[in-house]
Amino acid sequence: MPKIRHLMLCLALALPVAAQAADAKPEQIRVDASAKAEPFPHFWEQMYGSGTASLALRDDYRKDLEKVKAATGFQHVRFHGIFNRDVGVITANKDGTWQYNWSYVDQIYDGLLERGVKPFVELSFMPPEFSSDPKALHDFWDHPNIAPPKDYKLWNGMIEAFAKHLIERYGIEEVSSWYFEVWNEPNGFWTGRPIESTYLELYDNTARALKSADKRLHVGGPSTAQAAMVPAFLAHVKKENVPVDFVSTHVYGDDTSDDVFKTDEKIPRSDMVCRAVDKVHKEIEASPYPKLPFIMSEFNASYANLPNVTDTVYMGPWMANTIRLCAGKVDIMSYWSFSDVFEEQGVVRTPFYGGFGLIAADRIPKPAFNAFAMLHKLGDERLPATTDSALVTRRKDGTVVIAAWNYAEPVGNTDKYTPGKPKGEVRHFQFDVAHAGGKATVWRLDETHGNAVAAFDAMGRPPFPSREQIVQLRKAGEMAPVEHIAITGGKLGLDIPPQGLVVIEIPAAGK
Repeated sequence: MPKIRHLMLCLALALPVAAQAADAKPEQIRVDASAKAEPFPHFWEQMYGSGTASLALRDDYRKDLEKVKAATGFQHVRFHGIFNRDVGVITANKDGTWQYNWSYVDQIYDGLLERGVKPFVELSFMPPEFSSDPKALHDFWDHPNIAPPKDYKLWNGMIEAFAKHLIERYGIEEVSSWYFEVWNEPNGFWTGRPIESTYLELYDNTARALKSADKRLHVGGPSTAQAAMVPAFLAHVKKENVPVDFVSTHVYGDDTSDDVFKTDEKIPRSDMVCRAVDKVHKEIEASPYPKLPFIMSEFNASYANLPNVTDTVYMGPWMANTIRLCAGKVDIMSYWSFSDVFEEQGVVRTPFYGGFGLIAADRIPKPAFNAFAMLHKLGDERLPATTDSALVTRRKDGTVVIAAWNYAEPVGNTDKYTPGKPKGEVRHFQFDVAHAGGKATVWRLDETHGNAVAAFDAMGRPPFPSREQIVQLRKAGEMAPVEHIAITGGKLGLDIPPQGLVVIEIPAAGK
């Protein structure tokens, strides 16, 4: 942005609302910093997903992990395939016997723990040596085996030995703070038939084998796609007295109402995830285990590679609105994923292809990374808000932190990038922060703030950026410089463009 234009924008933001554009009436948001608040734990940033286990051995994966950890303080990471062939847990001997090999397992988990992140252990997929069908390979690039075991004695023995090894290496105090999830999306990654009963057999065997190593380990499921199977799962474990410590399932913004709710509704991307969260929350409350923790162990705005969704500033308002709608109904939500060091569809061909990660290839921060970094600043108490486009929070020291946004649908909706600006008008907000004075601190994410995609577009979207271009893209992807805006007469006016997100920090009175 030219310096003169940027200066004019900053001056306009600092003026009283009456001096702003006269063609739109400001939306009034009253902030009562002394109001009764509700607890507001940061459930959206406790865990992130990633690709397959072996990727955690890579240097770029670990650097991305460190960057997201520094920005959000997250505690757990989840990935597929700790038992895949490339991790080498089962070593076959020439005489047909086999033995366990924990070498890569140890390197993977050591790398996480050294960076202050704990594993959320997805117990998958089937070691080929133990599979009932060696040809049952999923079409992901790594082709995991997704068949039931040929003999549950083999699977159970491996699960027990795996758990005992982890306890021996890391100690039960540490390992009992992890989570162990049985499989991944059996309604998509499982050849057992019927799906439900054969998955429940897998769960029963796995949970009991894990607990035989130590009852303090935490196990759960059903880890389904499309928020499926939760009532049947909980009824089953109750009836059969099978251990269960948490419920997990998945949903994405473009899942269909037919798949999730068995209806023909047209549920918008902005609502789907939290509609599904509400559904599962109520199912748990109505189950024999109404107090079980609920972990949405995968979610995102899309399960497909849509560049106009996951690569763009759209993710700022989408994520803020998702937090608003899901708060109080789920214990942990795991965004899929923290990094585009990711190979489900093969080796990444270009930095911005609609990948799921917060950080693109070559360690380029996406707008979604800045959204999470900004939303991390929210307080741990939620105050009332008179709009569906803001979250008002308070920190323990009395600082008020507000997230406000201007939601607009993505431009286009295909697997190819569609240039253009989102539909919608600039929204004018006036925050009534009575008894506050001085200056507010403001962070922005929009088309011209914290948006590496704009720089990528200006380069002509090169499929393989040069080293110099990568440096430029990393710089463009950094969070925009903070703004300090005067609070005049207890009021603060801000304009937010379509798909824009702002986070505002207002110090407590007298500070």
